Amino acid sequence: MKHGFLRVGAVSPDIKIANCKYNSLKISEAMSIAEENECDLLVFPELSLTGYTCGDLFLQEHLINSCIDELKEIVERSASYTCVYVVGLPFPYCGKLYNAAAVICQGEIYGIVPKQTIPNYGDMYEARYFTPYTKSESLQFCPVEYVNVGGENIPFGNMIFSFGCEANSPTFGVEFAEELISQKSSSEALIAGGAQIICNLSAASEIVGKSEYRKTVAEAFTGKNICAYVYCEAGDGESTSDSVCSGQKFIYENSKLLSEVLPFSGAEMLFADIDTELISSQRRAVNTFFENRNITTIYIPCEVKEHNEILREYPKTPFIPECPQKRAERMAQILNIQAHGLKRRLMHINSKTAVIGLSGGLDSTLALIVTARAFDLAGLDRSNIHCITMPCFGTTNRTYNNACLLAKQIGASLLEINIKDAVICHFKDIGHDIEKHDITYENSQARERTQILMDYANKINGIVIGTGDLSELALGWATYNGDHMSMYGVNASIPKTLVRHIVKYYADISDEALKSILFDILDTPVSPELLPPENGEISQKTEDLVGPYELHDFFLYYFKRYGFKPEKILFIAQKTFAGVFSEEIIQKWLKTFLKRFFTQQFKRSCMPDGPKVGSVALSPRGDWRMPSDADFSSWTESI
Repeated sequence: MKHGFLRVGAVSPDIKIANCKYNSLKISEAMSIAEENECDLLVFPELSLTGYTCGDLFLQEHLINSCIDELKEIVERSASYTCVYVVGLPFPYCGKLYNAAAVICQGEIYGIVPKQTIPNYGDMYEARYFTPYTKSESLQFCPVEYVNVGGENIPFGNMIFSFGCEANSPTFGVEFAEELISQKSSSEALIAGGAQIICNLSAASEIVGKSEYRKTVAEAFTGKNICAYVYCEAGDGESTSDSVCSGQKFIYENSKLLSEVLPFSGAEMLFADIDTELISSQRRAVNTFFENRNITTIYIPCEVKEHNEILREYPKTPFIPECPQKRAERMAQILNIQAHGLKRRLMHINSKTAVIGLSGGLDSTLALIVTARAFDLAGLDRSNIHCITMPCFGTTNRTYNNACLLAKQIGASLLEINIKDAVICHFKDIGHDIEKHDITYENSQARERTQILMDYANKINGIVIGTGDLSELALGWATYNGDHMSMYGVNASIPKTLVRHIVKYYADISDEALKSILFDILDTPVSPELLPPENGEISQKTEDLVGPYELHDFFLYYFKRYGFKPEKILFIAQKTFAGVFSEEIIQKWLKTFLKRFFTQQFKRSCMPDGPKVGSVALSPRGDWRMPSDADFSSWTESI
């Protein structure tokens, strides 16, 4: 298994009601196609071997015997395949008939799972034929029993199946149709027992609005239970005497829709790659996740295939919703979190003034926007926001003018303090050559600016608003005790790619004068402007030095959010950014990210307070606790 990816599929063969021989051949055809597509787990609909709508034919001994005979044929045909198949069928046991699923792999039946919740209302009258397999109203699982099929003793009951017996082997459980939306569902117990994937065999009738409802429930279920869900509904071939099956199929993982077949689309099969490592890492991180290991686990001795190409997409900007409407809603929500956090801090320390170092760049622009909102919420005058622009050796006319115009349009006060003379004097004090453009040359400017901001805040009884963002904290791209420090960092959990989108959102809802300024700031290259410009233009571009923020934010998301291994991050990054960056460039910047992330922890260990806005944050007080001396070599060597 490569990087934890398990290829799952769902198929709705075109069957004939009560013709088990015909249906078994259709099932076998689907098995062959799944094998060609390197599928690891294939799910069929409920009662797929007979058809769900057999009615009183389920009471015919001939149908049941024919079904068992064809089950044996399917098992025999599976011997030459390596996929695990979950096939629905009526199964007789101890004088009762159960709506069940057979789990088959490489010529063996590894278990028969009976349905627990039998619907008996509306157009569903399964209780006329089938017995529910439950121990009590609490849905505690019965101990697994054994039944004889073709001379073999097969586990019968509710159980979990594992691909092999390794600690990280993918696991799945089986439920049926109505159990997706039922109050009484076996899936909760299966999840607690360690199942990562729930396979739902269904033959639910299609009515208006039902298909979207199923997806809504599955999305919420997989998010709540940190799992994947494979839903497979019966399609063509079922009787339409009183209802119609649509062939709907979908695969969710942790609230994310990986793949779907729309109702009545005619598509019989779909595949997707479920990331079982992602599920495992999230469950480890959430210590409130309840587990109950009393459920029987059946080990299937088969190896998950090595998939060099994966059937799923990763967004290039994982912090930013792809849907424009959701993106706008997210930006508004983030601004509210930032502004309300700052408002609370201002009120708590009884401060009615704020100080911001305004550079004309993206980060300080967002900090000013947030501060203006916080002042509005607190009923404070925006003129008490003191913006200080501090030009020095690297300042360009473009950023200087934008800083001045922005402060005016926002309604903040503006003070200009040129720091050239102070920095030159400092160079003389420490014996530094002004022509030597090294780290001392750069950091002296950053610390001089921070000293001015802090002292001016003391003078007016104000609070210094930090402008540094999450991406800079991850990379340590900040001057220690310079721009690294503030009294409240409003951008502390906003990655650079997200900063840009929030500023753009605010520009889109602003008047024309402010919009014009903000869009020019958006078009300005990201730079600390600590080195002299060339021909009046910015000479020091951050992304030329540390790498593209688009890549670093991608790396950060999967490193922090899911704890992915470096080689897995590299694998998905090379797939996601194919045609944008070469594989060698991605590998280079991933090594840079890992090295800087580890070596710059000491800056994060003493970072200021700031509001958390998303699932990825680096506050040492709750979100990321790491020794500053941790060694990075094994992480970089792995790629």
